[in-house]
Amino acid sequence: MAAPSVSVLITGANRGLGLEMVKQIVEAPRPLKTLFACCRDPDGPRAEALQTLAKKHPDIISVVRLDADDLCSIKQCAQHVGSLVGTGGLNLLINNAGILFRRTLQETSPEEMQKTFNTNVIGPMSILQEFLPHLRSAAKACGTPGMSTSKAAVVNISSTLASMQRIQQTYEVIPAVSYRISKAALNMLTLCAVEELRKDEILFSLLHPGWVRTEMGGEDGNIDVQESVLGMCDVMASLTEKQNGAFLDYKGNPIPW
Repeated sequence: MAAPSVSVLITGANRGLGLEMVKQIVEAPRPLKTLFACCRDPDGPRAEALQTLAKKHPDIISVVRLDADDLCSIKQCAQHVGSLVGTGGLNLLINNAGILFRRTLQETSPEEMQKTFNTNVIGPMSILQEFLPHLRSAAKACGTPGMSTSKAAVVNISSTLASMQRIQQTYEVIPAVSYRISKAALNMLTLCAVEELRKDEILFSLLHPGWVRTEMGGEDGNIDVQESVLGMCDVMASLTEKQNGAFLDYKGNPIPW
């Protein structure tokens, strides 16, 4: 029996990791029904590469506006996606959109901390809340026990910078106080979702993409975006209920909390 086709949604899909995820997922042999590629300004110059890619796969890629800082846009996106996926639901939601300020504790302003939390924590929380009905529909429509990213799953892109056990090894390299704290909060948000939604058979996982050479990661990163996304896609495809709530890197190795 052929594997069922899945629907996937990626936030922050217009550049960096998000754009590469769209490329690799749409080109993978895994059966794909629809890929919702979401970004803040789909018609702006920063989304040109995404729009070009979408034109190559018009039957699969749907470019949709979603601003993680704007609850109204999140609600509108969820309604639009729901109208397209119907009772089949949304199988995989990847919360990739995020912002990073590199400043130290003494340099970080309350405004910067608030902006970081709005995008990196409140955004994913609101997205989960609004898309939860579609994830539940996907879990029910699957009809098989267990958990997987082909059934119903949320993957939140986190960072080893959120690891409290590793801070002595990483702080001098990049302080990024507001980013660290927001990703630690995202980790806790994910674990809360694991406990609250366990009966819905929705899988939750946290992935660290590595230190990647992107606009956010900078030129000094250890790996390129292709290697990072290839690894994360392999990890996502292998996730089961055994990894529900796991904090893993792009190679599938556990990261200490």
